[in-house]
Amino acid sequence: MAEEKKEETVVIKKSTLTLVVVAVVFLAVGFGIGKFTTPTANVIVGGNNNPPSDTGNGGTPSRLDVPAGDAPVLGDSNAKVTIIEYSDYECPFCGRFYTQTEGLLRSEYIDTGKAKLVYKDFPLSSIHPTAQKAAEAARCAGEQGKYWEMHDLLFEKQDEWAPLGAAKLRDYATGLGLDAAAYNSCLDTGKYASAVQKDFNEGSSFGVSGTPSFFINGFQIVGAQPYSVFKQIIDQELQA
Repeated sequence: MAEEKKEETVVIKKSTLTLVVVAVVFLAVGFGIGKFTTPTANVIVGGNNNPPSDTGNGGTPSRLDVPAGDAPVLGDSNAKVTIIEYSDYECPFCGRFYTQTEGLLRSEYIDTGKAKLVYKDFPLSSIHPTAQKAAEAARCAGEQGKYWEMHDLLFEKQDEWAPLGAAKLRDYATGLGLDAAAYNSCLDTGKYASAVQKDFNEGSSFGVSGTPSFFINGFQIVGAQPYSVFKQIIDQELQA
């Protein structure tokens, strides 16, 4: 998917009901989101496309109650901040988030017990033909206790497997120390196909239409935004 110069809008909803709107026009390739159509990348915090506003009765604006469910969790399950990510392993913008931002979030917030990351699958199969099988591959590795290892590997080697198709996903079993026969059987039978589809349907019900999309304690961020955007919202939630 070609990356184009885009205008990005950042709408930040603070717990004090202070609204910060930052509009930036990038002169180089901007931060993006993989969608069914070429998008204008936005950051939305608050769960809709409109600027958040006071409820009129002095209360704080509502958050979306996105459940973690039984999705894989990285970090302390009791962490104060929950980051729910809807993502596509073949999406280049998701790969950008992984390489540029996720590591910083892990070191500052997840590894320190302040936040946890919940990963949900949202394969855009119409434009990423191997995304569905990649999502299943991570779950098959998870059967053998290597979900996050496969998750990381799929993003790190995205440029390697994405052009070659699902057959290349078989090659990663040995390197991760998996029982290759069990892993391949899981992948071939589509054992987790319906679970991946369930994530997709759930994300759609919460307004997700592209990847990556995030909910931080119910507040939505759309696109491969810079670390500073995540940090501002997480710090706000930690202080609440």
